[in-house]
Amino acid sequence: MTASTASATAGTRADRDTHFEVEQFYYREAELLDENRFTDWLELLADDLEYWMPTRTNRLRRQQALSISARGDAAYYDETRESLAWRIRRFDSGMAWAEDPPSRTRHLVTNVVAHHVDSGDHPGFEVEDLLVRSAFLVYRNRLEREENVFAGQRTDILRRTETGLLLARRTILLDQNILQSKNISTFF
Repeated sequence: MTASTASATAGTRADRDTHFEVEQFYYREAELLDENRFTDWLELLADDLEYWMPTRTNRLRRQQALSISARGDAAYYDETRESLAWRIRRFDSGMAWAEDPPSRTRHLVTNVVAHHVDSGDHPGFEVEDLLVRSAFLVYRNRLEREENVFAGQRTDILRRTETGLLLARRTILLDQNILQSKNISTFF
């Protein structure tokens, strides 16, 4: 892609074929997570992954900018690919008591909108990479009576590689500000 073509493409909505590719990526990811195939899921993650879920508070309308914690403040997840791999190894070891027996989950992904990355807004990324927003619903059931429903939105950057798309950045924003779950060991 030439420099002039790249600047014209930056920030534009992805075409139909690219959008279909993105949706298939998300459906594959949901399938792996729902089948507890976490090691396979790791293969969809870039080596420099940033996986972040900030906390949220209720604020008056005029203070909405303060309702989501900033980077470096409290977060449910502030992970890298390496830290996620460590957690998955812990699951497999039998030492993660909150996931033994394991949860059953169902990941539903919808409202997917993909744009080409504007490298001015996202340094280190190219116009071939994609900025994707989606809505999700994750149902979790564990033991006999533990049920949780998590709803929210994700803002991702998917990096295009020779072998396909990889998740390079994920920001997860839950609609709930108080979690009723006994633990939060689910991946989003």
